[in-house]
Amino acid sequence: MARVTLQDVKKSFGKTDVIHGVDIDIEDGEFIVIVGPSGCGKSTLLRMVAGLETVTSGQVQIDGRDVSHLEPMDRDIAMVFQNYALYPHMSVFDNMAYGLKIAKVPKAEIRQRVGQAAEILQLTDYLKRKPRELSGGQRQRVAMGRAIVRKPAVFLFDEPLSNLDAKLRVQMRLEIKTLQRELGVTSLYVTHDQVEAMTLADRMVVMNGGVADQIGDPLSVYANPRTAFVAGFIGSPPTNFIDAATLGESAEGAATVGVRPEHMQLVAAADGTLSGDVVDVEPLGAETLVHVCGPHRDLITVRQDSSLAMPAAGETVGLRWAPEQAMRFDGRGQRTDS
Repeated sequence: MARVTLQDVKKSFGKTDVIHGVDIDIEDGEFIVIVGPSGCGKSTLLRMVAGLETVTSGQVQIDGRDVSHLEPMDRDIAMVFQNYALYPHMSVFDNMAYGLKIAKVPKAEIRQRVGQAAEILQLTDYLKRKPRELSGGQRQRVAMGRAIVRKPAVFLFDEPLSNLDAKLRVQMRLEIKTLQRELGVTSLYVTHDQVEAMTLADRMVVMNGGVADQIGDPLSVYANPRTAFVAGFIGSPPTNFIDAATLGESAEGAATVGVRPEHMQLVAAADGTLSGDVVDVEPLGAETLVHVCGPHRDLITVRQDSSLAMPAAGETVGLRWAPEQAMRFDGRGQRTDS
């Protein structure tokens, strides 16, 4: 187990800057999720911690030791990839044991470590099988087992669940979080899925264009986003953004007002802060999403309990929310009211 520190880490490919100076202090045993859209730099950041990408400037430290220019094998890390990266001609046992054999760990210890990991991951009955004989979830467990047997100081996960179907992703999320908690290994996990980030992270790093827009525990980031980007990216459905001038709030320094769908209420058109026409109604079971065409033909989404009466498509409705539930952002997308 170890602390991981990134000090003003930057990365450039030629003249193109992709990471613009990231600072993160990760505590021993902490589970950090790096989340953001495609191209935001999250995987590049993880690969710099792993040693698969060089650091242009700044430092990566593991337990106070500068590892910025060390080879991956010298960093005491283990990585789980999106595509599992299993050897197809090897059995499950040999895939899990391969790194230990290369490191010349005694055979008895290899059997003991692989056996323990297989038991933890419910793979004991599959040790003689080849990867092609396994399901996607089982292959991912093998990839995790290969990391576990090395007993690394740090686990690195690069979008490990993106190849799985929705139901299996939920199951594997629970398994990864439970396993990390039991092992207590410091972990960095990259994903584009904000639901994964919210459910897995002790703290999450929201990346935007090579910058860490916000770092914090999931509920704090959700409740108090510092930028319009974070407010729009974290939360599903995303935050509704309304031109402040439409609401008469531009004089207060706000360019945009953000309101989450669950904080909006449908009322009679005359009683709303805004009004618009219903475009579509999406019943999702316990809740229903009502999509309304706003004053600038922007789509505004309202999340409602399905037990309430719903409007019909084409009906004109009012939209209302409590003032304290509105978030105000300036022209640069920075929060002005927090």
